[in-house]
Amino acid sequence: MDRVVIALGGNALLQKGDEDSAQSMRRSARVAAEMLADVAERGWEVVVTHGNGPQVGRILLQNEEAARLVAPMPLDVCGAESQGQIGYLLQVAVGDVFYERGMDRPVATVLTLTRVPPDDPAFQEPTKPIGPYYGKEKAKRLVRERGYRVAPAPGDAGWRRVVPSPRPYSIVEAPVIRQLVSSGVIVIAAGGGGVPVVEEGPRLVGVEAVVDKDLAAAILAKDVEADALLILTDVEGVYENFGTPEQLLLPQLTPEEARRRVEAGEFGTGSMRPKVEAAAEFVEGGGKAAIIAALREGPRALAGQAGTRIAY
Repeated sequence: MDRVVIALGGNALLQKGDEDSAQSMRRSARVAAEMLADVAERGWEVVVTHGNGPQVGRILLQNEEAARLVAPMPLDVCGAESQGQIGYLLQVAVGDVFYERGMDRPVATVLTLTRVPPDDPAFQEPTKPIGPYYGKEKAKRLVRERGYRVAPAPGDAGWRRVVPSPRPYSIVEAPVIRQLVSSGVIVIAAGGGGVPVVEEGPRLVGVEAVVDKDLAAAILAKDVEADALLILTDVEGVYENFGTPEQLLLPQLTPEEARRRVEAGEFGTGSMRPKVEAAAEFVEGGGKAAIIAALREGPRALAGQAGTRIAY
């Protein structure tokens, strides 16, 4: 049986324009669960990973609003909290869909840690904005009182905290995930890129950082020995001249072609560039294929009928 890691975009549980509520996230989780069940019905072993941007942003905002009443939690703890929140919603939704279809496949969420190098240059120059917007005076106070690094947001929107985004190199729980998925379990893991940790001798220590979820998905797929990496987003695949009248969907790329296009600046620094880099990295590391496609097209993309396929 072939194995696939399916990476759901950060907005899979909170669509743009939706109300920021548990009910809204449950509805979106149901849509994702139907697609995951379609893939599992076709005989795939499935590991699911997901973004956490909107959810961890809400947790950080709650941190700030309640700071006078309870001690704010550090970023690694907030990331773990978001994994539990999203994993729970997906786990219940997938279990419900499987039950309705008469499919006997257990579902489990694994709280996941992601190893990052302690000497990654990103720790010296944090650039990833997180959390709420602040006025200038409050931003200065947070720098003074909590040691935050802050930067002005675009368009005079205020100031935001910025943290490092180091490159991941391994998933701590990969051996456990391999055992579970080999036993037929649908595993939800490495949410939001996983909680970043550094090795200090035999200890793993959480750090105030954010791991790119797409790069983490590629490492997860390699570490759990997946045959395919399926990155699902809100567009049909990778486009040439995206957003122009001349845009053209690219159905097939080699890793070398993908790298050349990234280096030529064909994909902006936003969501598509890290997806293409992660897809190329997975295939270069021995994976059979990586596919970037729209959420609703997951099963067809795995069958080679939709999306952009990156392979040799």
